[in-house]
Amino acid sequence: MRRVVILCLIGIVILGMALSTYAAPKVTNLSFWTFQQFHVTFMQDAVASWNKANPNNQIALKPEVYGYDEMHNKLLIALQSGVGAPDLADIEISKFANYLKGKTPQLVSLNSIVNPVINKCVKSRFDIYAKNGKYYGIDYHVGATVMYYNKEYLDKAGVDPDKIVTWDDYVEAGKKVVAATGKPMTTVEVTEHWTLYPLIIQYGSDIFTKDGKVILDNEANVKVLTFLRDMVHKHKIAIPAPGGFHHSEEYWAFMNKGGAASLMMPMWYMGRFVQYMPDLKGKMIIRPLPVWKKGGIRSAGMGGTGTAITAQCKNKDLAMKFLAHAKLSREGAIKTWTILGFDPIRWDVWDDPAMRVENDFTKYFGKDIFTMLLQIKDSIAPTVITEKYPLAIDLLKKNVSFKVIKEQSATPEQALKEAADELRKS
Repeated sequence: MRRVVILCLIGIVILGMALSTYAAPKVTNLSFWTFQQFHVTFMQDAVASWNKANPNNQIALKPEVYGYDEMHNKLLIALQSGVGAPDLADIEISKFANYLKGKTPQLVSLNSIVNPVINKCVKSRFDIYAKNGKYYGIDYHVGATVMYYNKEYLDKAGVDPDKIVTWDDYVEAGKKVVAATGKPMTTVEVTEHWTLYPLIIQYGSDIFTKDGKVILDNEANVKVLTFLRDMVHKHKIAIPAPGGFHHSEEYWAFMNKGGAASLMMPMWYMGRFVQYMPDLKGKMIIRPLPVWKKGGIRSAGMGGTGTAITAQCKNKDLAMKFLAHAKLSREGAIKTWTILGFDPIRWDVWDDPAMRVENDFTKYFGKDIFTMLLQIKDSIAPTVITEKYPLAIDLLKKNVSFKVIKEQSATPEQALKEAADELRKS
């Protein structure tokens, strides 16, 4: 009996040693703040694939979704006070400059994970989240501005979209479309900036110089705004967007009924077509923007959200490795398309077969979306983001296009100078 007891005790000891050898895998909690529930879905999927690839270094993501203003204000206070910030946070492009103020931003430099892959990415999408040569945010998408054409209307007018090379070609094509269909060639936003601002960037101009000087009222920008006004009031091939902008219910209803023959918006607008304009499925095609002159810039990167790691993160090394896995890996880049419907910042996946697997977007627009994007990957111009950027965008929305195009109460020169002067005084 005594011998049996001793053997049992030995067995228990051996079992205990075995169990200690196979201890539960390490799990690290990482907190994540965002203002977009879709981004949580994407990040949770990235966690699942990370944990599958790293069984001994597991991550548990703790996401919190706030309203847009609430999250940005809460994050800014937490960083300024040095207490209460999450490990990772989404920061929208127009707010990002607020978090880079001071000699030492309260965000972590991401150069160690960005530099190894930046030659495979659209570099301009990193520059907008940079300061003094350091990258502080990684975007979800390129946001390449493109032209969405209703091919039925173009065919009826005898217009080949691939022969629309310059904006002058576009105007002439628009006249043919109006004559043949009675429909406007396009719509122009008057209470948002997604029409004026991409064209300013594509022209080679901007709101600010790289050192922060206000150039909103320069000659180039006056020419761009004059062109938009003339499309509406001189050439009569465009109308102000119903509802004022391209995200209004009124506008979606108008377009769903075939209201206009084309629309200029970033790639991420594909989701709006799929969700709000189902009757256009199979009719819309995507092409690069016309250029101001042959050989010119064919697109502009618009919008964006940079995911950052805060200085308060206690597991910076792990957070950086995870962020690289989620957004900079080939797998992560492909999933920004398959999960979110965005154009990935890694252009080297654009010709991957996974990008052509049928989904809601390919069913709607066809399977050559990324073939087209590859043609313009080196011609997607960046924007200059400064601390005054949020105010500048506000002024474009409220005081510039509306006065010039909708009300016709100011000339392009007057409206741009008024907005520029306000920026200079701020």
